[in-house]
Amino acid sequence: METPLNPAKKLYNEPMHTCEHILNQTMVRMFDCGRSVNAHIERRKSKCDYLLNSSPTEDQIAQLISQVNEVIDSHLPVYEALMSREEAAKIADLSKLPAEATDTLRVIRVGEYDACACIGQHVDNTSELGRFEIMSHDFENGRWRVRFRLI
Repeated sequence: METPLNPAKKLYNEPMHTCEHILNQTMVRMFDCGRSVNAHIERRKSKCDYLLNSSPTEDQIAQLISQVNEVIDSHLPVYEALMSREEAAKIADLSKLPAEATDTLRVIRVGEYDACACIGQHVDNTSELGRFEIMSHDFENGRWRVRFRLI
């Protein structure tokens, strides 16, 4: 049942959606680019778009893959915390928060690695994800699109 403290959760594939959180935080840390501006999350393959000044090099992409898999291999707990908008703003980017969001937010934590206001479904631990793999990527007009899967 949807309430201000328990919004209706989006029905994403839990492992892929959790991996998206890790990928987003890794992109923020590596490229200082912000979280994805567009994402399509599916069970078999997913994609995210990031705004960058240039395409990542093959070495940077290898480092990205390695870092995402290192986080996955850390077996971090994935959990939700309900908090005020003010509290959430201290640990998460709220710029994409919809206007109708309540003053109490559901923030998803991936250990201490990531915090994001989110209504989607997630696994309980990163050990449930498998291996992150980039299938393809392209860069056009400042948008880097990455297609990925879990194997």
